[in-house]
Amino acid sequence: MDSGGMTVPPPPPLQVWPPAEARGAGPGRIRLLKFVACFGRGGTERQFTNLALALNRSRFEVAFGCLLQDGALRDEIDAAGLRISEYRIRSFYDPGAYVQQLRFARQLRRTRVDIVHTYNFYANVFAVPAARLAGVPVVVASIRDMGVYLTPAQRVVQRQVCRMADLVLVNADAIRRWLIADGYDPARIAVVGNGIDFRRFRSSSAGTLRAELGLPAGTPIVLLVSRLVPRKGIEDFLDAAARLLAEQPLVRFVIAGEEAPGSGYADVIQRYASRVGVAARVHFLGPRRDVPALLAQATVSVLPSLSEGLSNVLLESMAAGVPVVATRVGGAPEVIEDGETGLLVPPGNPGELAGAIARLLDHPELAIRLAAGGRQTVRTRFSLDRMVAATEAHYLDLLRASRRRHARPPAAVVR
Repeated sequence: MDSGGMTVPPPPPLQVWPPAEARGAGPGRIRLLKFVACFGRGGTERQFTNLALALNRSRFEVAFGCLLQDGALRDEIDAAGLRISEYRIRSFYDPGAYVQQLRFARQLRRTRVDIVHTYNFYANVFAVPAARLAGVPVVVASIRDMGVYLTPAQRVVQRQVCRMADLVLVNADAIRRWLIADGYDPARIAVVGNGIDFRRFRSSSAGTLRAELGLPAGTPIVLLVSRLVPRKGIEDFLDAAARLLAEQPLVRFVIAGEEAPGSGYADVIQRYASRVGVAARVHFLGPRRDVPALLAQATVSVLPSLSEGLSNVLLESMAAGVPVVATRVGGAPEVIEDGETGLLVPPGNPGELAGAIARLLDHPELAIRLAAGGRQTVRTRFSLDRMVAATEAHYLDLLRASRRRHARPPAAVVR
């Protein structure tokens, strides 16, 4: 398998991961278990999937634990032969959650896992204490947002849990600064930016989206790819559309993404589009598996978030060679040099958002220059190879440090 220009050997069969004692523990391979909430289409899910599939299989034996094994990216994990174990819980307040944590801890101890790496609040809170209880040598927690969806109590809980981890990995300097201000130990936080697999952005399906929507060739498309949740700035995007359409009625606006199950937020924003008078010129695509193809056909990609860590869609848009307009939140200013690799606007300001989009539509030479600069930035600073190498280096450094502190005898070979 070729991953972002890096050749990775075919994955070994990991559908069954027996106890280390039963299989002789293998010569030198590091047992890594990634624990996640689920396998949905979000940026975090895309990143841990990319990382799991690209890790050096001669060095790492990878498996997954999760709270819910559903999600669109589950197919990629299954196709790679990686084992998934589910530990479904209804609530952290339910006694059944503790039973599942003990079950998880027993499995970690039985299989002699070397590293547990958890992702975001629910996975961190469930898996980090269990990994420590099981005596896992290295525990890594990831935090990939600015905590806006957490209650004050949840922030306190996550901070206490992450003190049990050897390292907290974040994907933006902005998140690191926020965590330090929130009381985390700076020495135990490291930044590894997202990694984009450029293979996914090599081919273009120019024309198919316009045909799908019944639009004439050459119709300008302003695209928003996002989970349909509050704080993604979707209402601001629709307000900006209303302002732009008054001057440029031929432009069409496209929103692609899925809502949280049962939230009803898709209906909320569609009603909002009607209220501001743009429903006839805004196309809601729902969840899509062909995001690279959508981006390849966009005239402008917009990220109007009110809060963000480091947006995967921002990097993917730049990798696809699409000029971007993004709000100045989270890690966006770490990626975009305003006027050189994209345009930055204040969050919650539809007027400035509309003005920046209009600037790119009115000045195609500027759009081409920014798109080229953005693509080069992602290629040099946010490649999949770079992300994998940096993460592997952290794993190995932490494991060496743990082995120096606690020499562990090799697993017995059962004959």
